[in-house]
Amino acid sequence: MKSLKLNIFIFLLANCWFSVAQQLPQFTQYMYNTISINPAYAGSRETLSVVGLHRSQWVGLDGGPTTQTISVHSPLRNDRVGIGFSFINDELGYENFTYLYGDFSYTLPVGEKTKLAFGMKAGFTQYTIDQSLLDDPTVVTDPFFNDVSNRWSPNLGIGAYLHTNKWYLGLSAPRILNTDYNKGKQGTLDYVALERVSYYFTGGYVFDLSETTKFKPAMLLKATNGAPLSFDLTANFLFNETFWLGASYRFNESAAAIGGIADFQVSKQIRIGYAYEYPISDLRPYTSGTHEVLFMYELFKSKRIKSPRYF
Repeated sequence: MKSLKLNIFIFLLANCWFSVAQQLPQFTQYMYNTISINPAYAGSRETLSVVGLHRSQWVGLDGGPTTQTISVHSPLRNDRVGIGFSFINDELGYENFTYLYGDFSYTLPVGEKTKLAFGMKAGFTQYTIDQSLLDDPTVVTDPFFNDVSNRWSPNLGIGAYLHTNKWYLGLSAPRILNTDYNKGKQGTLDYVALERVSYYFTGGYVFDLSETTKFKPAMLLKATNGAPLSFDLTANFLFNETFWLGASYRFNESAAAIGGIADFQVSKQIRIGYAYEYPISDLRPYTSGTHEVLFMYELFKSKRIKSPRYF
């Protein structure tokens, strides 16, 4: 079991997933967890919003990534100000990243129905390596690994979010500080654990197809220095303001995938969702796919929200 998990760890190093730069995990249902990448999203749903998401990636591949995230955000009494908090736990093989960040946004009306929000996030990222790997001399003998493990590093993020109740555009950099977890030291494996700047551009639009059916395409483009460009595209149909059904496509050089999405508005306050991805990359023979579960709870929605929120 340990040798297989180590093989996954080395495989990812060889493919420059972590030997070049650690990146924030991506989700198929990213449009409902936007605050994790763009602080300007805080408060935009006009109510207290709580989102929990679990992702099991590459199921069947021992040591494959698993990610959990919880985000909370809300406008204040002054509707122009939004605050939020996000927690992400991302585990891959012997590595673990934990993100704890707070968010602040300020919104300006720039048209009759258009708003422009600016945001900032601040917090800490923790990086650890499984102690069982560090304690086993037959697996890792490079003392460098002991130097990079168990670090808490501060970081900042910025973002802008232009939106109406029908469309949105977002531009953000959730981590603007380059963090070198080994403090400039390198071991015999020339391994460096970096948190580098990533830029996110997001957008979406809601089309009214009929009185009971809407169509919402959305996209996310991510660029990181030293890592492959990543592009996510989703297309969802909404039926009777209750049931979302759609498909997704992700492209980058190492982890292209296709998938399906289903979301159900259980009540005005509760939404549940499920997404499945199947890789169309070199990983295809080794995994049955990726599963993602979403839970959203919104408080006092009927009192505060002025129009339906589709993103």
